[in-house]
Formats: sequence, structure tokens, C-alpha cells
Amino acid sequence: MYLTITDAAAALRAGETTSVALTETAYAAADAHDAALGVYLARYDETALAAAAKADAELAAGNDRGPLHGIPLGIKDIITTEEGETTAQSLILDRSWGRNVDAPVVARLRAAGAVITGKTTTMEYAIGTPDPDKPFPIPRNPWNTAHYPGGSSSGTGNGVAAGLFLGGLGTDTGGSIRYPATSCGITGLKQTFGRVPKAGCVPLGYSYDHIGPMARSAADCAVMLAVLAGHDGRDATSVDRPVDDYTGGLTGSLAGLRIGFDPLLGNSPMTVPELEPALRAAVAELVAAGAEIVDVRLPLYDELTATTMVGMTAEAFAYHRPDLRDRWLDYGAGTRMAVATGALVASGDYVQAQRVRRVGQRKVAELFAEVDLIVTPTSACGAPEVEKLSLESIVDALHTPYWNALGNPAMSVPMGFTDDGLPLGLQIIGKPFDEATVLAAGYAYQQRTSWHRRLPPL
Repeated sequence: MYLTITDAAAALRAGETTSVALTETAYAAADAHDAALGVYLARYDETALAAAAKADAELAAGNDRGPLHGIPLGIKDIITTEEGETTAQSLILDRSWGRNVDAPVVARLRAAGAVITGKTTTMEYAIGTPDPDKPFPIPRNPWNTAHYPGGSSSGTGNGVAAGLFLGGLGTDTGGSIRYPATSCGITGLKQTFGRVPKAGCVPLGYSYDHIGPMARSAADCAVMLAVLAGHDGRDATSVDRPVDDYTGGLTGSLAGLRIGFDPLLGNSPMTVPELEPALRAAVAELVAAGAEIVDVRLPLYDELTATTMVGMTAEAFAYHRPDLRDRWLDYGAGTRMAVATGALVASGDYVQAQRVRRVGQRKVAELFAEVDLIVTPTSACGAPEVEKLSLESIVDALHTPYWNALGNPAMSVPMGFTDDGLPLGLQIIGKPFDEATVLAAGYAYQQRTSWHRRLPPL
């Protein structure tokens, strides 16, 4: 079993494995564990194995499409693929929506030689909590199946952690890449807003949504982002600027970097005692890699976190209003209540939230004039128990929504465990469009630690 995309890519080129073998191993893991974990909504066994055979033939003929060539990947089921329908894990979404069409991000992965293994579970429409009364899997955490794997990119997160594929796509509106990344002990990157096109993705909050890579390591995320990034005119928020070299800066050295550190220990009632020593140990590794650490305080923390929740639910309600009126009970209980709160956001409140975002962007830009990166915890605690899950407990625990209000790139990397064996994550944040430095810091940290290579006790 190859744990990382980079490991598997090297093995493919050394003749130590094949794409067919990687894909068959991934499906064998799904056969063994998916009933307990709830990773897949749909599997594409036939087309995936055909794509893997084609990848092997191309490599044998000297046609190498790059480091994703022959690598099995999962796709969150709010992103369209040509193999089948997109459901958003909901009874509501018209099954003809985006049918048999690859979203630009999927088309780019496929052009890079990746093998698409199937569609993965999510919160319904990427918001709310799982509803056992609906006909969809309840995703579970591979470190302890009584616990949640985080969401809303649940199936991509627990699928990577459990070896059902080597990487995949998630989306992030308030933390939905970084939350399952920290909960499952993997790496996940929310890139700068507009860096990766969102056409072909079911929207949640139009001005907060991101698509990004999830994998075991920062190096894997760098490889994936190099393929995903770039302008696409079908997305009005897509930014037309050159794609940076995300892998060239992965040297393992952070010499000359100033990193701001805000532990946020007083900002969540969910904070566990294991968090602070894990944070201090992680920061020590960054120093050992050459970084200078300076204490900072994130400006307008509560206000910007609130603007994400206010703005996201208002934008979600605008999209869902007709179906909420006509098909209320077809929504899962957690989703309908989360989205319906958007009806309580007055137009003045929404406008004020956007004004706060602009002020926050200016203040955070001033902070980034003094530092190159900022690090915080991703979450205040390990993943909650499924039976005790609520949207309030999720929001109270997460330190991710702040960055959706601002649009900066933010990545979660594993940094240890709670006393009961649940993963904790370190969040690394950069200046807009400086994903390369975020990835370089994550890579340097992972060169000095092994948390990202730990396997759950399946």
C-alpha cells in the first residue's frame, strides 16, 4: 500500500507497481471498509479500471502525463463527472443537473492521467449534519467509527485516511476541506478564492466556496493544485493570473520566513487540554526548519467568523428558497434548518457582513505585511461523536470560517492526537495567491514529523 501520491508516482515509474494494481488495491480497501466508513455514494469500477489500464499502457509507451498519471482519486459528490449523476447527497437535486459532464477540475485531473474511482459522501448540499432517515450513508471516522470524519467533504477525508484512494477533491465554504482533514489526520488545502474554477460544482455560498485538494501530504496537495489551478471563463469568480510553481519550493527549509502564531486557545469552548502542547511542538518544528516565529493576534476574529456564517447561509437560502418552500421534508433535518436560517438574514445584515469582510481583508493584509505566514489550530478538539453531532458544536470547534470570509489560502496538516486517539490539525495560512509558501511550510513540517503517515486502526 502506497500512502502518498508521490510515493505511488515514484513506484509507477520504477516499475514497482501499476495503475491497475493501485486501483485494485484501492477498491479492495473499499470492499473491506466502506460499509463501516460510508465513503462512497457511487463507485466507477469499470471505467476506473479501464482508465488505469490505459494509464499503464501510456506509461509503458513513454507517454507520461505527470505525477498524477495513473493515481486513483475520489471526487466529492457535488462536483460533476462524466461517469454519472451528481446528487449532492440529497433527494432534492435534479438528477439531470450536470449529468455526464466533467467539471473543469475533473477534466483537468483526467487530462493529467488521474483515475477517477467514484463520488464520495458529503453533508447534504455541503451543509448541515447527516440524517439517518434519508437513504444515504452516514460517514464515520476511521480512527474511531463512533466519531464523525468531519464535513462536508466527509467521504474524501475518510477515504484518503483509510486508503480507498490516494487523494481527492473537496470543497470548502466554512472549513469543509480543512475540517475533515484535521478530523481524519490528512492534509487539505483551501486555495485562494478564485484560484481554482468552481464551474460544475453545486453552489453553497457563491462568494465563499472553494474547490481544493485533499491527500496525505502537502507535497501531494502541491501536485494536485498544479493541475487544478488556472482560469476558466465558465466561473465568474475565476481569477485570470499565471499558475505558480507549487512543487519547486518544496525544499524542506523555511530559512528567512517569519511566521505569525495565534494559538486561539481562548476562542472556543471546545478547546481540549492536548491542543496547546501539540501546537507548541508543531511550532518548534517550524523553528527547527529555519522559520522565525512571532506572536500575533488575528484581527476581528469573532466578527469575521460571524460574517462567514451569516453570508453563507444567506447565499445558500437564495439558492434553495423554492425547494425549501415546496419540498421541506425532502431535505435532511440538519440541512433544512441550517439553510432556512438564511431567511432570517436581512438585506442590511448581509451588506454589513460584506463591509466587515472588506475591513477584515485590509487589517489582515496589514498583518501580512509583517509576516509571511500565519499558523493556528484547525480545530479546538478532535472529531465529535456521530450521535452527539450538531451544527452548533461543529461551528464552535472550528477555526476555519475566518479565512473563508477573507479568501486567503489555508491548509490543515496533521499535528498529533488527543488522549483518546483522535487527530488534531495545524492550520497554515498565507497571503492571497501565495499557496506556494503555504505548501512549502507544510512540506518542511512534514519532512520533520510523521503524523501524516500514521494509519488508522482499521
